[in-house]
Amino acid sequence: MFRSRPGRRGGRTAALLTAATLMLTLGGCAMDTVTPQEARAESGEDGKAGTETRRVDCAEVKCIALTFDAGPGKDTPHLLDILKEKQVPATFFLLGRKHVDRYPKVVRRIADEGHEVANHTWTHQILTDLDEAEVREELSRTQDAIEKITGRKPVLMRPPQGRTDSTVGDVSRELGLAQILWSITAKDYSTTDSGLIRERVLAQAHRDGIILLHDIYDGTVPAVPEIIDELRNRGYTFVTVPELLAPGTARAGAVYRPEKD
Repeated sequence: MFRSRPGRRGGRTAALLTAATLMLTLGGCAMDTVTPQEARAESGEDGKAGTETRRVDCAEVKCIALTFDAGPGKDTPHLLDILKEKQVPATFFLLGRKHVDRYPKVVRRIADEGHEVANHTWTHQILTDLDEAEVREELSRTQDAIEKITGRKPVLMRPPQGRTDSTVGDVSRELGLAQILWSITAKDYSTTDSGLIRERVLAQAHRDGIILLHDIYDGTVPAVPEIIDELRNRGYTFVTVPELLAPGTARAGAVYRPEKD
């Protein structure tokens, strides 16, 4: 039913997770999740700092995090132009093979412009289908590639299709990576209709939400300006994932997922 990793364009259908499958997967392996509210209540002393001093207090401000998976791609520079113009920080979960290694200047720009650079594995294989050594290879290879370009290893990862288990958690903990899931998805792998992508995001938006989009599909980047404008009109402040969790810090190995209101 699913392909093992996404294509770069809308013509190559991606294998991504529905909310129902995500619940089933996590429930089936008894993985506990941490909400942003719970993270903020933690001291963070055992976590990994993921960002500079926070700009906002998400316990007081209506925050939402914009995240992009499986890039960078050919449209990512245009997306960065949009985010720069609108002064919106985002979190980029980067794919290694044919993305990080193909667009090193874009990876550097993402970091230089203040966005959070995170790990989405090397080849987008489903980590729960792999043994421990294979999971480690998928994550560590991307860690090393990003560090070589930016000078810093990521502290966040997103497992492909949101599928995780105790082995993935153990390896993530070993590599200093917290696992970040989502609560808002436009399923932009399934449509090139930018208006529909926008509507899906806006219909699901909620405080402390994490939006999942992809900067590799044709309809996504054109939808971003109107998503930003409308959510700002609704009183939202855009933050990176580490800012959403602050003053707590993302604990390596832990699974973070917002709950809708």
